[in-house]
Amino acid sequence: MKVLIRSLIAFLPLFAASCSETEASSSILKFTAIPDHNSTELREKFEPLAAHLGEVLGVTVEYVPTASYPASVEAFKNGDVTLAWFGGLTGVQARETVDGSRAIAQGKADPTFKSYFIANAGTGIERSEEFPAALAGRSFTFGSEASTSGRLMPEYFIRQNTEQSPEEFFGAPNNFSGGHDKTAILVQAGTFEAGALNYKTYDSMVASGKLDPELCRIVWVTPEYVDYNWTAHPDLDTTFGAGFTDRLAAALVAIEDPALLAAVDRAEGLIPASNEDFASIRELAIELKFLR
Repeated sequence: MKVLIRSLIAFLPLFAASCSETEASSSILKFTAIPDHNSTELREKFEPLAAHLGEVLGVTVEYVPTASYPASVEAFKNGDVTLAWFGGLTGVQARETVDGSRAIAQGKADPTFKSYFIANAGTGIERSEEFPAALAGRSFTFGSEASTSGRLMPEYFIRQNTEQSPEEFFGAPNNFSGGHDKTAILVQAGTFEAGALNYKTYDSMVASGKLDPELCRIVWVTPEYVDYNWTAHPDLDTTFGAGFTDRLAAALVAIEDPALLAAVDRAEGLIPASNEDFASIRELAIELKFLR
C-alpha cells in the first residue's frame, strides 16, 4: 500500500504538467469581424489570416463568423472572441462594454476614411461637391444599423447639411440593407433610389466588375473621419501571457502579403491604433444616441 501511495505521489507532478500542457494547447485565439460583406467571402479571406497569425504567434487562431454587427460586439463582450475587426462605432461599443480592451491596429486609410452617397442613374442626380439636396424624398438605404461608414457618419452628414433627421429628409422610416455590398447592389437594381456605403467597397466592386458606375453613381463624397480597427480583449494577456497583445499588434502591423491584407480590404497595410484615435466617433455616437 505504501509503495502504491509513493508511486501515486511521484506521478502527480507529471500529471499536473500534462494537464498544464493540455490546457495551453487547447487555448485558441478566436477572432471575428463585423459582417459588412458576404459571409462566404469573409470566411475565405479571414481563414488564411488566421493561419498566418497562428504561425507567427505560435498559438492556434480561429476565425469565428457572426451574423450581425451587434452579434460581433456581443461575442466580444462575452469573451467568445478576444480579437475583432470592428468599424469605428462597433469598436467603441465593444470597448465600452469590456474594461481594459483596446484598439491595437487600423488600416493606413482608416484615419482618413469616407463614405459615398450613391444614386441610381434613373434619378438623374449628378455628382456634386455640395451635399445633394435632390436626394430629398427619395427611397434611401443605409447599410447595417451599427455601421460607421454605412449609417453613423452618413446620418451625421445628413443632419448637418439638412438640419433634418433621415426620416424627415427622405420622408420615410430608415431602411437598412445589412451590408455595404448589398447597398450597392440594391441601388444599382433600382430597388432603392439612393444609399450610403463604405467607399472602399464601392471602389472594389467597380474594379472587379460587380458594379456598373454608370448605373450606380457616386453623387457625393463625405468629409473624412476615422473608422475600422482591430480591437483586443484583455483576456488575451491572461490566456497567452503578459505582452501577448503587444506581440499580436506587432504581427498585424507587420503584414505585407496582399492576400492577407485583402481580408480587411487594406492593401495599403496596417498601422498602430489606440482608443484615443476614436474619441471623435465616441462623442458622436453619444450625441446621436448610438451609445448610452
